[in-house]
This record gives sequence, structure tokens and C-alpha cells, in this order.
Amino acid sequence: MAVPNVKDFQWKRLAPLPSRRVYCSLLETGGQVYAIGGCDDNGVPVDCFEVYSPEADQWTDLRPLPTARAGVAVTALGKRIMVIGGVGTSQLPLKVVEMYNIDEGKWKKRSMLREAAMGISVTAKGGRQSKYAVNAFEVFDIETRSWTKFPNIPCKRAFSSFVTLDDRLYSLGGLRQGRLYQQPKFLRTMDVFDMEQGGWLKMERSFFLKKRRADFVAGSLSGRVIVAGGLGNQPTVLETAEAFHPGKNKWEVLPAMPTPRCACSSIVVKNCLLAVGGVNQGLSDAVEALCVSDS
Repeated sequence: MAVPNVKDFQWKRLAPLPSRRVYCSLLETGGQVYAIGGCDDNGVPVDCFEVYSPEADQWTDLRPLPTARAGVAVTALGKRIMVIGGVGTSQLPLKVVEMYNIDEGKWKKRSMLREAAMGISVTAKGGRQSKYAVNAFEVFDIETRSWTKFPNIPCKRAFSSFVTLDDRLYSLGGLRQGRLYQQPKFLRTMDVFDMEQGGWLKMERSFFLKKRRADFVAGSLSGRVIVAGGLGNQPTVLETAEAFHPGKNKWEVLPAMPTPRCACSSIVVKNCLLAVGGVNQGLSDAVEALCVSDS
């Protein structure tokens, strides 16, 4: 499949979230996007639960979460949505697991986690999932139920983004110290892990991001790795966006985000990368999508 020209990428403003928030979790199932939990202006986890229809460009309130929380892990099991862990109103991680039945519009409690957890990733079946902190890199095989230790990420970082495209994993940007407000060193670094070779590729500085950034939107879209917004030097909230073309091994400039933000929630739906909520001078309810035109 041919990779589209950067001129084919455009931002669209979509219907805003019903309420401003940060750290909500997004899930797409059945062609609909669900926004789950998050934190309000005071940093308190909320019980908000809404569904977005791309066709109608409309958000609809659903029955609230039984347990207010933010930073949850979510997965779809047919017509059911499982919400796992997160941080509660006590500002502590949770063991709580709850499941929402889409057809019935009802929540049910499920068996709790053995250990309280937030910021984890889950998958429904098959395949592999990865986790990394600082520069550790491990892959969990669902079939064998075991972790495999891979070579460490070459560059230690925090508040970075991790994107998968084809058989490669991209570790992008972030902070060297991992602290946003104590003389942070923002990074342009891009490290690439080749799953077939089982190792990290040597990347020239010319392959690094054009702009230093952390806590930004990232995803794979139409054969490119996309980064947008986030925090830059000073630190300041960024509006810039760029795309890495694997075939050309270079970054290209994309149209800027209409609303500069960091700490957005994001998801790819129907050939569009959605940026939802986040922070500028305060919390945002903005929902914008970077899409590829059909031309």
C-alpha cells in the first residue's frame, strides 16, 4: 500500500467531550469510541462514561462507572467492556475490575486484581503486549504466559510514547530525567526495535524527531508514525505535528494541531488519529482528529 503524501493529512475539529478532563481511557468497539473515567480540574478521578459516534459526531452519556477512577486499562470482549484497575479518589491504585454490557447498559463487578494497579495494558487474546519503564523492555507472550527479556531501550526516558508499525516498535521523545518541572531535558531521540531481528536498530541523528517533546499524542496512521502536541522546552505546550516515513527514513512536517495540548488521550479510528481532552492552560474538552483524505 502506497504511503499518502503529507499534504493529504488534515486536522478536523470534532464534537467536544461533555466535560473537561485528563487521563481518561479510550476504547473502540463496534465502530464507536468509549471514553472512560479521567480526572477533573482538581485532579480528582471521575465516574464519567460516554460513547462517541463518528457518523453522527456526537457524544452520549452512559451509565456512570460504579467506581470513579482514572488511568484504567480497558479491553473489549464482544459486547462487553472490561475496566481494570486505575487510580481512585483516594489517589491510590485500585484492585477493582468492572464490566459493562453494551446491550444491557449495565455494570457488573468482576473478580478483583490480586494487586492494585494503574497504568497497565491488557489484551483480550492472542499476540503479544509489551511494557517498559526507564530503559527496560520485556514482551509477554499470551500463549506461553511468559515474559521474554529483550535488549534494553538504548535511551532512558519517561513521558515518551511507544508506537507499533508493521514489525517495528518505535520509542519516541520523552524526558531524560523523567521530571516535568525540575530542569527537564526534553528529547528528540527515536529508538526502533525490529521484531524479526530481535534487536534495536542503529539510528542516525538525522532520523530523530524535528522537535523535542514529551507527553504527546502518538500513533501509526496510513503507514507513518505520527507525533503531535505535548510539552517542549521551557516547558511550553506544543501545537506542532510531524510524521516519520519509514521508506524514506525521515520526518516530515504535518499541519499543526488546532488546539495545542499535552497529556491527551488518543486512539486511531477509521484512518484518523483522535486527540481527546488533555491540558493547555487548564484542562481541555477539545476533540480533534488527524485524518487522511481519500484523494
